[in-house]
Amino acid sequence: MEKIMSALAESNRLNIIELLRDGPLTVGEVAEQLQLRQPQVSKHLRVLSDAGLVEVEPIANRRIYKLRPQPLMKLDAWLESYRHVWEERFDRLDDYLVKLQEKEEEE
Repeated sequence: MEKIMSALAESNRLNIIELLRDGPLTVGEVAEQLQLRQPQVSKHLRVLSDAGLVEVEPIANRRIYKLRPQPLMKLDAWLESYRHVWEERFDRLDDYLVKLQEKEEEE
C-alpha cells in the first residue's frame, strides 16, 4: 500500500494515471498530452510500474502502458475502512445543522 500511495503522491504520476484511465497510451502520447519530456515520463512510468499501477506491452520499438485495476481496488478497499468514520462525522454535522436551523426558526 505504501508503494502505491507514494507513487500517486507525485502530481505528474497522478496525471498519468488519469490519462491512462481512458485507455492505453505510448510514452510519447503521455509526454505530448502532459507537455513533459519523454525521459521524464519514462521515469514516472517506471515508478508507477514498480508500484504495480501500470503494465507495459512492448510492440516493436514502442511501449504501450495501461492501468492495472488490482492496486486501485486495493486502495479503494483500504479507503473503505475509513468511510464509516466520515459518515459518522457527516451525520453529526447534519444533526448540528438541523439544531441550528431549528434555533433560528424559533427566534
